Amino acid sequence: MPKAIFALFLVFALLFACDGRDKVAAEIAKLPLELELKRFDREFANAGAEGLPQLRKAYPYLFPAPDSVWTAKMQDSLQRELFQEVGNVFSAFEEEEVQLTQFFKHAKYYFPTRPTPKVITVTNDVDYQNRIILADTLLFIGLDNYLGPEHKYYGGFQRYIAKMLDRRFLVSDVASAYVQPLVPRPRDRTFLARMVYFGKQLYLKDLLMPQADDAVKMGYTQEEMDWALANEEPIWRNFMEQEHLYSTDLKLDQRFLDVAPFSKFGLELDIESPGKLGRFIGWQIVRAFMENNGVELEQMMAMPAEELFKKSNYKPRN
Repeated sequence: MPKAIFALFLVFALLFACDGRDKVAAEIAKLPLELELKRFDREFANAGAEGLPQLRKAYPYLFPAPDSVWTAKMQDSLQRELFQEVGNVFSAFEEEEVQLTQFFKHAKYYFPTRPTPKVITVTNDVDYQNRIILADTLLFIGLDNYLGPEHKYYGGFQRYIAKMLDRRFLVSDVASAYVQPLVPRPRDRTFLARMVYFGKQLYLKDLLMPQADDAVKMGYTQEEMDWALANEEPIWRNFMEQEHLYSTDLKLDQRFLDVAPFSKFGLELDIESPGKLGRFIGWQIVRAFMENNGVELEQMMAMPAEELFKKSNYKPRN
């Protein structure tokens, strides 16, 4: 009898959760939002020197240098090739525009006081470390950083970097730039605090892009995501056995939090692992906390990592 009651309770809990998600989705769908998106990369590529004054007037924040610099850029053969390559891959941008609109609708729902930025696509000489720049009400997307991992421009990059330079990660990268300033940096220096810091950001991405695959949110291939899921329990066991959680050793960032070709356990399996596994574990801790505690989003974001961890009742998948 108790098992039957528990099963019935579980069914009602699942139905209630689904109903809640459906209501939120319906409310988000009703939100009015017209995304202002400008393809500056195409406008600049097609303008010619005679079009520079009009472009300067429309985008004054993009023209700090004199016209002669921009005219030379328009005439440079390498730049012209870059414009062509971007135009080939991003001849259409409708799918990304729809995804960005949905993302900013979710952002408007959860963070109504934050403005929706004007989106401007640019080229930035394949500066992949600055492929997304969010500056108050302006969002710049460097499209030459999303031409696909096998593109010739990325031939000199290490594979773990090149794999992220794909258009399927574009909206996820925008989400990362958006949520980063929303999560307070931890005051303590423990590895646990830094894991939870990234975990909170990834949880916000759960809310703001609910249709996206977890692999995309992490910047992983599907194979890397599968590895992390399959090895969650031994990863966690290693962190516990090595007493990493409350360590303040900053080398743990390089081993488990920073973008890297693989995580560094000091074991033979390292080469098989993806990087950033500390972020992955932090994400699972925050997810467990939100599933097991009825708290507001702002309360979770401000909560110290140790308190959040203890209340999460986190248990890794076996």
